Amino acid sequence: MNRNKRSHLLQQYLYVGPTALFFLCMVLVPFFLGIYYSFTSWNGISSHVGWNGIQNYVHIFTRDYSFLNAFWFTAKFTVVALILTNLLGFALAYILTRRLFARNTLRAVFFIPHVIGGLLLGFIWQFIFVQGFSSIGELTGWSFFTLPWLGTGTTAFWAIVIVFVWQNAGYLMVIYISAINNVPSSLIEAAKVDGAGRSQLLRKVIVPLIMPAVTVCLFLTISWSFKLFDLNLSLTEGGPFKSTQTVSLNIYEEAFTISRFGLGSAKAMIFFIIVAIISLLQVRATKKKEVEM
Repeated sequence: MNRNKRSHLLQQYLYVGPTALFFLCMVLVPFFLGIYYSFTSWNGISSHVGWNGIQNYVHIFTRDYSFLNAFWFTAKFTVVALILTNLLGFALAYILTRRLFARNTLRAVFFIPHVIGGLLLGFIWQFIFVQGFSSIGELTGWSFFTLPWLGTGTTAFWAIVIVFVWQNAGYLMVIYISAINNVPSSLIEAAKVDGAGRSQLLRKVIVPLIMPAVTVCLFLTISWSFKLFDLNLSLTEGGPFKSTQTVSLNIYEEAFTISRFGLGSAKAMIFFIIVAIISLLQVRATKKKEVEM
């Protein structure tokens, strides 16, 4: 091996090596350890790790109704959040790609909620739902503000949806703005010359051409919704009576509160497989609708 090849190989190791080592230690090793622990009865503390085969998985699907209820809640939340977040994000992007006064300021205002941490955001909105809304309700008499937003399962569900959409719509807005700005103006002008109205222009030209952005935004929203944890923990803690407990929070409590780490690892593996399958199906379905510009 000559000097140039050795130098090139050394550069590759220097650039890729630290990242590969970090990925190995922080992702691959914990992942495979999680698979191993999912077949054990380990409590997360003891040095003894008892092997129990597939008993954790059997228990989850036959007797762990809290996990099944949490998964059902997470699935409902994901569907609603997926639709509302993307609709609002696209609507904001469509409006803010026009020539409006202070549109850059408005873009920043709508994006800012995404950079606020989920725990802090949950505590802020908890105060708003409990104290702020009740004060507004007393002043205006509007029943919307006097609802027990965190007191019942139904209203708490919509409270989490409201905060989630408010937090993430701005991020999707940025992606949609970039995609809309990349639509060739010549195609838009040609459609207008052919007599296309605003709705036809949107449905027949803009939306088909921004499908790659739609694919990305749907993938991100599904991932965020299914993995929702910090907002759920700080806003409702899964209450009332675990009616708003997400799968992530259920896994956390199983492993670190009840100290059944093996069972929690099994839940995490099931959760990973289901989310991966749903994400792959979504990406495959939306990529078929993408068109070349």
